[in-house]
Formats: sequence, C-alpha cells, structure tokens
Amino acid sequence: MKTPAARRRHGSRRGLAAASAALLLASGTVALTQASASAAAGCRVDYTTNDWGGGFTANVAVTNLGDPITGGWTLEWDFPGNQRVTSGWNGTFAQSGAHVTVTNPSWSSTLGTGASVTPGFQATYSGTNAAPARFTLNGTVCDGSTGPTDPPTDPPTDPPGDRVDNPYAGADVYVNPEWSANAASEPGGSAVADEPTGVWMDRIAAIGGANGRMGLRDHLDEALDQGADTIQVVVYNLPGRDCAALASNGELGPDEIDRYKAEFIDPIAEILGDDAYADLRIVTVVEIDSLPNLITNVGTGDVATENCNEMLENGNYQNGIAYALQKLGAIPNVYNYIDIGHHGWLGWDDNFSSSADLLTEVAQQSGSLGNVAGFITNTANYGALEEPYFSIGDSVNGTSVRQSSWVDWNRYVDELSYAQAYRQELIGNGFGQDIGMLIDTSRNGWGGPDRPAGPGPTTDVDAYVDGSRTDRRLHLGNWCNQAGAGLGERPTASPEPGIDAYVWIKPPGESDGASQEIPNDEGKGFDEMCDPAYGGNPRNGGNPSGALPDAPISGHWFSAQFRELLANANPPVQ
Repeated sequence: MKTPAARRRHGSRRGLAAASAALLLASGTVALTQASASAAAGCRVDYTTNDWGGGFTANVAVTNLGDPITGGWTLEWDFPGNQRVTSGWNGTFAQSGAHVTVTNPSWSSTLGTGASVTPGFQATYSGTNAAPARFTLNGTVCDGSTGPTDPPTDPPTDPPGDRVDNPYAGADVYVNPEWSANAASEPGGSAVADEPTGVWMDRIAAIGGANGRMGLRDHLDEALDQGADTIQVVVYNLPGRDCAALASNGELGPDEIDRYKAEFIDPIAEILGDDAYADLRIVTVVEIDSLPNLITNVGTGDVATENCNEMLENGNYQNGIAYALQKLGAIPNVYNYIDIGHHGWLGWDDNFSSSADLLTEVAQQSGSLGNVAGFITNTANYGALEEPYFSIGDSVNGTSVRQSSWVDWNRYVDELSYAQAYRQELIGNGFGQDIGMLIDTSRNGWGGPDRPAGPGPTTDVDAYVDGSRTDRRLHLGNWCNQAGAGLGERPTASPEPGIDAYVWIKPPGESDGASQEIPNDEGKGFDEMCDPAYGGNPRNGGNPSGALPDAPISGHWFSAQFRELLANANPPVQ
C-alpha cells in the first residue's frame, strides 16, 4: 500500500441516533503510533485524566527510553478539540491554539535513560475531550520504542507468523483481479484499477467460489503470485445478518449459529491457517453492521426493529463474532478488525460508549482482547473523512453547529475525528495501545460540482452547515448507492495518528442493493432505501433515499455508480 443518554433514535443499518448529554471520557493511556527519526532517542507517554465535564486535570508521565537528556527537555502535543490549559505543575506550560509546549522546570533539566517526569495541568473544554494522539520529547515522537520505525521502502521481512503493529505499514496490498478487471473496463477506470480492495466472503459458497468467481484460496494464491504482503478479507455471513436492512440480508436464519461456525468460520480458518500463506498478513474485517444494530435498532418499532430484537435476545451476533475472533485470532498472521459503524450512526453520546462497551464484551467473550488488532469505520458508507469548512466547535450567532438539522447534536462531523476518539474510548476499556483504526474511503470523496469551496453563509446555523458540508447526502441516515458520491482518499498506510490505513474495503462500483426487487439465490432482499422513488421514514427524517436508479443486487457490478464515483473523486483521479 502506498504510504504517503438523553435520547436515542433507532437508526437504519447505516443509521442515526442522537443524544444531548455531555460525554465524559474515561481516563486511559494514550496510544502513540508514529516513529522517531533518531536511533539514539525514544520515549513513552502515559496520559491520564480526571474529567468532570467542562473541565479536567491530567497527568502526563514521560519516560525517556533513549540516551540521557542533558541541558533541558521540551514536551509538545496538539489537543484534538478546544481544550485550554489554565494552570500546570512540574513544568512550564505554554499554549498557542491547540499546540501545547511544556519545558522542564529549573530543578529537572536532566532526564536519564529510564527516568520519568510527570508534568500535570488543569484545563477547560467544551464538546469532547479526546486525548492528544501524539507527543514529542525534544522532537522525538514518543511511540514507546527507540530507533527509527518509519515504514521501510523495501517489502517487510518480518518472520512468518510474527504480528506487526500495523499490517499495512510498508506493505504491498493485494489487488483483487476480478474487481480490477471491472474497473479497467470502464472509461478512465484504469487509473484506479490497481488499487487494493476487500475480498468479500458473504456466503458459504463464496469460500470455494460461486458462479465462476474466485474462492478464498484462489485469492490467497493470487496474492502470493502478486508478491503481496497483505490481503484484506471481509467475513460477513452472520445468522440473521444485517437485521435492520433487507438489501444485504444473508443466507442463514437467526438461529443457525451452528452452521455459521461449522460451515463458514471453520473452513475459512482452515484455509487462512494453511502454512502456504504464513508469509501473508491477512486482515479480516469481521461482520460489518452487526453489533451497532444491537445498540440503535432494538426496542419497539417496525419489522426491522423486531428482527434486531430477536438477534439481541438470542445472542447469536455476539456468539458468532466471538467465535470468529477466537478461531481467526489463533492464526498468528491474521489481524482481526471489528466494525464500529460510522460517525453518523454511533457518534451520539447515547451510542458512543455503549457500543464500545458491547464491542469490548464480545472481544472478551472470544477469550482475549488480543484477538482484535483494531477497528474499522465507514465500511461501505459515505461519511466524509474530514469536513474542511466547518467543525463541531463552530457556532453561528451564538448557536452551536450541534443544533443544526444536519449535525443534530452529534459529537462528530467526520470519520477521522470519530475514529480517533473511538480508539481512545476502546483503549480506556482495556484494549492495548497498539490497536489501530481503518477508515473505508472508497466512496466518501464527495467531489463534483456540488462540492463547496468554502464555509456557508452565517445567516443561521442550518444555512452555515448546509453550505459548508462536503457530504452532500440528503440525510446522514441514507446509505444505499448514494447519488453524487465520489471516490475518496486512495488506500494509504499510516495517514494519521492512530489510523492504520485508509482502505477500500467496499469495492467501488459494487452495488449496495437493488433499486427494485430482483429474485436471487444469494439471500439478498429488497430494501426501500435503495429505491430512488422512496420518500423516507423516521430513521432518515422523512427524506428521500438519495439512491441511484437501476441498481443491481448488493455486491454486483454497477457501472453507472462506478462512473459517477470516478467523475466525482476527491482527491481527483489523475
């Protein structure tokens, strides 16, 4: 890969929920993922907070892992929000915007190898209080190691079976030849046909290959032939799959957990565990959309809610995912990533922490949090990576953007800030500092003629947000074949602190669902949210679906969508 709890709404599959209570982040240790350029330097930072909502104290324990430091030290970081230091101790604090600098007190200018200092401070904030993602000590990034760890220019040479911190770092990632051929067949598509995309195991027959398609072993063999270091496999066939939507229902009934284990997970694990593939880093994206549905789409409501209630009660989502994590996590070169929906689904206070708690419980049920390498957001969705022209801290005439119709009291307006904050929440739940996040950027570029060139008008908060936002969907809850979307950032390793990679897990040009009912043998139904004539429901605020017409069933090639994604790409396709 190129490395360059106030209220809840039941969301759709790519749904929404909302709340207005303040989010209190638990104290935790910050994970740091960058590298030092100096072989003789290294440091570790443990950042812990005591938060009471609107204010907090923090201790920043710094340990020097490299050569002794004499003549003074300087610690620096950037706050991800609007935190402001009001007082400090064990160091001299200065802040400019989000950037904080702490210099040593006069009595502590030397820091020997293995020695620690603990500056502390008191601060205020509004909105969220996510921890800083990166600290530097005298210019060296504190990632807990010594010596340079920048991704190598040559292919990785880690011994077979040894897990690395980031399976994408320095890696050539497998290009699916079936998707590549479809992309290259479209006008201009050859420009992106060499990008790596996910291989979807979405039914039992897909393991061996169905309807002339490559099976799992075929893809792994092809990855070896390509000289790839990393391959991405989506494991997606839970009993009662995708309970809140019909377009991607699966073949297994709600109670068929034994079939899921014996006929789906076990054969996949057997193939992935073959010694022939021991040199590959195998990234598995485990069961997208499932656990978030148990947070937002249960209770009283329509048929979809009843379906999700059944899955919550029988426990087969939790049982199935825990089994998959355990079986796949036992393979030394497999890296499991679990789905966390997206910011327009779980970004509200009522859903953020409760979903993280559920993910933690399921990982513990698998036998070890270590069975999880990381988490993925925005899989097969359209949430903007970043919103350049407005932020969650903005206000218009004294009204916060959180009160706008689009944001609707969410804490996040983009996937990057959501992913980084969610990562800190999970670390606070006990996951290790080495967990990383993936963001699916395959369809969140939102280029084209409707992309704004600057902030919207400040006449009122809705006009400001609607004029500023690059995500041009009619509603955050719209998820099926969205008109006007574009390719997002190309797949890239280590693009931001805490982010293992931007990935194209959903292959661009593969449909989300059919525009009308199409009989098929894949267990996939018809969802009105894929019908461009559908007028909406309470989940999406009564807005039209925003879906493209004439779409095939989910997973099938949709030429018109691919062409639009290519034309609207942001960054543009060269």
